[in-house]
Amino acid sequence: MTRILKPIGFWLLVAAIVIYAVFPFYYTILSSMRTGQGLFSTSLIPDFNFGNYVSVFEQQPFAWNILNSLFVAVTVVIISLFLGVTAAYALGRVHFKGRGLLLMTILAVSMFPQVAVLSGMYEVVKALGIYDTMFSLILSNLILTLPFTVWVLTTFMKELPRELEEAAFVDGATPWIVVRRVFLPLMWPAMVTTGLLAFIAAWNEFLFALTFSPNNRTVPVAISLMSGASQQELPWGNIMAGSVIVTLPLIVLVLLFQRKIVAGLTAGAVKG
Repeated sequence: MTRILKPIGFWLLVAAIVIYAVFPFYYTILSSMRTGQGLFSTSLIPDFNFGNYVSVFEQQPFAWNILNSLFVAVTVVIISLFLGVTAAYALGRVHFKGRGLLLMTILAVSMFPQVAVLSGMYEVVKALGIYDTMFSLILSNLILTLPFTVWVLTTFMKELPRELEEAAFVDGATPWIVVRRVFLPLMWPAMVTTGLLAFIAAWNEFLFALTFSPNNRTVPVAISLMSGASQQELPWGNIMAGSVIVTLPLIVLVLLFQRKIVAGLTAGAVKG
């Protein structure tokens, strides 16, 4: 009897976790297909009415907002990975005094809340003359993505066999060639994981986007500024439709790279 109850209890627990995690997004999809009083319906059957999705693009430049978010997120990922890999090589393979302190300092940067660095970043953005441009968002988002990227890639870099590096140096390779031709092919799982997390952070970032780029809006800001004549007339259907549109690319990316993500997260967890 116990042998039967254990797997049943396990799968019931799994089902409860899945429902708890997936149901809010499913309800968002249901709401995005409803209008008027239908938004208050408790039915769990979708109406398959895509009028809200059409109106999201008709009533505001939502397609342009998506392109803005895509440009910022992709650029942030590219810069974060490039700087992260080079910094990881220096911190993980080159011995110098204060290396551990420097690595802890880099990680400590990510512990500050966004609001704590908002005023300082505003002064930097204004001084550089990039206020209300996409470059202000790229610069500010690197504060969120670069510390984590450097930390994860450095940890992964330390686990790579030193014999590969020594053999490459014997053959006359430079440090850059070692990084590019020896380490990069081995670091794809960690790079995919950190790159995807950096993309999600930049794609969903709101506070910097609202403050530094009020006219060149990204999708989180565009959704937050959808409004009606009053609180009761807020276009909840459009807001839900926009939320679904913004979330779908992230789901697709996770599904495409799920094996690399798991490999990257577990890399270095077991030694010997």
